[in-house]
Amino acid sequence: MADHEQILLLGDPRLRQPCRPVLDLESPEFREHGRRLTNALARFRSEHGFGRAIAAPQIGIPLRMIAMNLGQGSFLLVNPELTRPSVERITLWDDCMSFPWLLVRVERHLSVDLRYQDERGEWVSRRSVERDVSELLQHEIDHLDGILALDRALDRNSVIARQVYLEKKSYFDSLVDYVIRPTV
Repeated sequence: MADHEQILLLGDPRLRQPCRPVLDLESPEFREHGRRLTNALARFRSEHGFGRAIAAPQIGIPLRMIAMNLGQGSFLLVNPELTRPSVERITLWDDCMSFPWLLVRVERHLSVDLRYQDERGEWVSRRSVERDVSELLQHEIDHLDGILALDRALDRNSVIARQVYLEKKSYFDSLVDYVIRPTV
C-alpha cells in the first residue's frame, strides 16, 4: 500500500458514495485501512498546519471510519453514529481537506451524543459531546454518507476562498456564532 495517501478532491465521485459499515475489525484489511487513514491525517496536519479529522472516503476507502487527532494523538472511530442532536444550533465557517482552499458557512447542532466502536471493536458512548467536537463529528459523518459541507451552505454567499477569509477574518467571523480554533 502507498505510504503517501492522496486526499480526494472536490469533484471526485467517490466522495459522494455512502460508505458501508466495517464488519471485521480483526481483519488485516481493516488494520491497513486504519493505518492509511491515520497517516493521511498526520501528513495533512504536517503540510497544512490544520486538520482534526479525516473520513475514510476522503482517501478512497468506502468504509464507515474516521481518524481524529484533537491534539493528543490519532485514534479511530469505527461505525460512528450520532444520536440526540441538540435543538440548539450554531453557524460556523467549515473547512475540508477535500477542498482546503474554500470555507463554507453552515449550520450544525450545538451538541450531539456519539456512539462508535474503538479499534478493538468495543462500543463507546459519549453524551453531549462539546461544541468543537460535535461540529467536527457532524462534518465527518456527513462524509460517510456522501454529503459535503458545500451541500449544507446556508446561502449563495456562504462559500468563500480561504485566502479572502484570512484577509478579512474579523468580518467573516462576525457572520457566524462559532469560530473553529486550530488544534496543534
